[in-house]
Amino acid sequence: MKLALFLLLGVGGAYSLKICSFNIQSFGESKLSKPTVLNIILESITRCDLMLVMEIKDVKGEAFPQLMTYLNSRYRGRKPEYSYVISERLGRKSYKEQYAFIYRQRSVSVKAVYQYPDTQSEDVDAFAREPFAVWFSSPTTEIKDLVIIPIHTAPEAAVKEIDELYDVYHNVSQHWQSQNFIIMGDFNAACGYVPKREWRNIRLRLDSEFLWLTNDKLDTSVKHSTNCAYDRVVLRGEKMIQAVSADSVEVYDFKQAFGLTETEALAVSDHFPLCFTVNAARRSG
Repeated sequence: MKLALFLLLGVGGAYSLKICSFNIQSFGESKLSKPTVLNIILESITRCDLMLVMEIKDVKGEAFPQLMTYLNSRYRGRKPEYSYVISERLGRKSYKEQYAFIYRQRSVSVKAVYQYPDTQSEDVDAFAREPFAVWFSSPTTEIKDLVIIPIHTAPEAAVKEIDELYDVYHNVSQHWQSQNFIIMGDFNAACGYVPKREWRNIRLRLDSEFLWLTNDKLDTSVKHSTNCAYDRVVLRGEKMIQAVSADSVEVYDFKQAFGLTETEALAVSDHFPLCFTVNAARRSG
């Protein structure tokens, strides 16, 4: 009887939510065609309930749907385990990328999407790849909804773009009535791109209402010769901050996990996935 009750609570009860971001360097058909690379990408995704994927560069728009087909073929259910939402191709001139969110359908759902217009009168076209914000419903966690604002900065403009995320937050928070915000992605926020002296010019860092969940020493780069905290997670909202423990932050080192050489690992990406966990809702009683 107790076992049955436990299982019932497990099925309909609270679950934590593992959120990840992954810059899959120059993702397209080439990486899908390499079985070892594809397997590592799929394993990286299945470790997460919700993953931001960056640097999708496939012009034909066919590679990402194929990735989802491979991903869901690992599961046998009445409906696909994972779904996704993807931005339009973003960028200046001919070079363009897409953001995408892959999410486990039993854990979260999409409430709305919003492409940041980047038309602030005082600073038009601040971003090379404008944030594509998504509002998720998260019924089993301490917070019931959350907004994720993704960013992949242009390395040469990292200081400016990270600072401009302050304006993006205020724009999105006026657009949607949510109190729970995550700003995450490849900030290029380390090693020559953001010198220490520049942090005092970045509003997102100066405003104490924003919690930088990841510190300046967290290496997310694959190369042994670099030690760079490129990828970051920033939280906004009292309940959002309370729902995430700093101890949950992890860099998924697929090089070590799969026993790869550096060359083999770099065939997957020059970034490791960055992950953290939103706490499950507390049961009453």
